[in-house]
Amino acid sequence: MLKDKNEQRTSLSELGEFGLINHLTKYFTINCESTEKAIGDDAAVLEFSGKQVLVTTDLLVEGVHFDLSYMPLKHLGYKAVMVNLSDVYAMNGTASQITVSMAVSNRFPLEALEELYAGIQLACKNYNIDLIGGDTTSSTKGMLLSITAIGEAEKKDVVYRNGAKPNDLLIVTGDLGSAYLGLQVLEREKQVFKVNPNSQPDLANYSYLVERQLKPEARKDIVKLLKDLEVKPTSMIDISDGLSSEILHICSQSEVGCNLYEEKIPLDPQMISTCEEFNIDSTTVALSGGEDYELLFTISQEDFPKIKGNPNFTVIGHMTDKTEGANLVTRANQKVELTAQGWNSLSND
Repeated sequence: MLKDKNEQRTSLSELGEFGLINHLTKYFTINCESTEKAIGDDAAVLEFSGKQVLVTTDLLVEGVHFDLSYMPLKHLGYKAVMVNLSDVYAMNGTASQITVSMAVSNRFPLEALEELYAGIQLACKNYNIDLIGGDTTSSTKGMLLSITAIGEAEKKDVVYRNGAKPNDLLIVTGDLGSAYLGLQVLEREKQVFKVNPNSQPDLANYSYLVERQLKPEARKDIVKLLKDLEVKPTSMIDISDGLSSEILHICSQSEVGCNLYEEKIPLDPQMISTCEEFNIDSTTVALSGGEDYELLFTISQEDFPKIKGNPNFTVIGHMTDKTEGANLVTRANQKVELTAQGWNSLSND
């Protein structure tokens, strides 16, 4: 999009900061009762009527967290919102508002930011949340995008990472590893394109994997489902950095150990076949890939009958005494210490 010389390009300097904000946000509507005042004043005004307020934020940097050579800006806007909403749902809460701040270089015309905000607006519509503010500024190096999500929950419903107990069951939603495989497919096609710019990527056999990478969905549905089933997790976290890393967070915060069973980890058939094509171990991808944005949680064994047989949930292990450590039980029934090989945003590699 940014390389099309014939496409209309409106310089951001023509609008100025406030003109740009007004232009990009004029079609956003108010969806939540808790939003008293959104964009248009010195600060937004929210009213939560005694509920606990949940706040989370993420910073996405071009060249570190996303590559615009294969990430459409509309998808980037949508995904950036999902990253934050997932954290709210991991607290067993309901997301209600977001703020969006960005820094962009002069290589981005107005039309590019319109695409970005179209993705943000679609996310707001699909998840019934309000855009209530943010900031814009210039950048000397590409794009930086920071989104803060605000949510709410009754005090009795909030779930932390530190409530797991020995013998609790370890459960995950959806399937794992597909987002990482989607990234590998896109990176491969990028390298092919560099060698032969006339080549067209054929992604038909990888549609699910690519969608999991470019347009993930936060699991808002799980919060409602658990409430309907009358199940409150003892601990919960979202899977952004890889399954092993998130399990270790729960183990550390809850001061427990864990047995994770390799054969129980849910994998999509397209993910398995693509791992074979790339000659990558599917378990390693599921443990370390990240960006799945599924929910990982523990429940007491007494609640197992309530979730048994539900296609949204897979029991992948159980918590143990802290002295036993965190282990992967392989298909050969051998115990291997679980290590965090997931995404490290501060790594120089």
